[in-house]
Amino acid sequence: MKIWLVRIFWLLIFVGVGVVFYFAQSKEQQTHLDQPSIAIHAEDENAFLTEEELLDRLQLRQLFRRKMRVNQLQIHSIERAIAAMAEVKRAEVYKHLGSNWEVKLELRKPIARIFNTSRQSYYLDQDGFMMYRSRLHTARVLVFSGAIHDVYNPHVNNDFINNSNLKSSQKIGQIYRISNYVCNDPLMQQLIGQVYLESDGDFILIPMVGEQQIIFGPARSTKEVSDKFERLSHFYKEALPHEGWNKYKEISVKYDGQIVCRKK
Repeated sequence: MKIWLVRIFWLLIFVGVGVVFYFAQSKEQQTHLDQPSIAIHAEDENAFLTEEELLDRLQLRQLFRRKMRVNQLQIHSIERAIAAMAEVKRAEVYKHLGSNWEVKLELRKPIARIFNTSRQSYYLDQDGFMMYRSRLHTARVLVFSGAIHDVYNPHVNNDFINNSNLKSSQKIGQIYRISNYVCNDPLMQQLIGQVYLESDGDFILIPMVGEQQIIFGPARSTKEVSDKFERLSHFYKEALPHEGWNKYKEISVKYDGQIVCRKK
């Protein structure tokens, strides 16, 4: 008899806890959702997305609004929507106890801005992905223009980074190699501001210091780009301080192992 009483006692305990938990859950689900805690990581000052802009986009997609109830929060839908934004590299959304929730995201880092022959303007990020230009934000990066026919496509993969045989993306691949080197080299960052692509496939670098132009030629591989910039860097460090910044109107590193200069 005592065993049955003990079993009944524990059964009542479990039922009671379940009822309390059910009503607590029901009450929580009807509670208004708080505004999320948002953490945005950007590697430099070129942050293309702010907290306010993020919330505005979620509201436009009807994924968040003021006085939304906790049970209406769609964590996975919100995370997918944020991850699909062109400026976002990674996104994580968490739901905490009560009405609290959190958004963490890492933004892409633009390294080049491209003006193509179709009158489009877009950015290329450090991983080789395309980002459409923002009306609200402008990045201080290397600018490319000229005979660039590659159109904006946010779904293009970045296989071109290490593959010079992909003809459809060849110019974008060369643009990536040049801009990636420049953004990681302190001297070239300060020196080169614009790049023009000639119809014959030669890239022309326009320095921010001096009146000369630099004939870079093609950028078909990472090794070729590195070799050309190393020669150019040596020339600017060793020769120009003695020769004068305005002595030459053209400096060419187009051909292997050579620096060819034309005086004014």
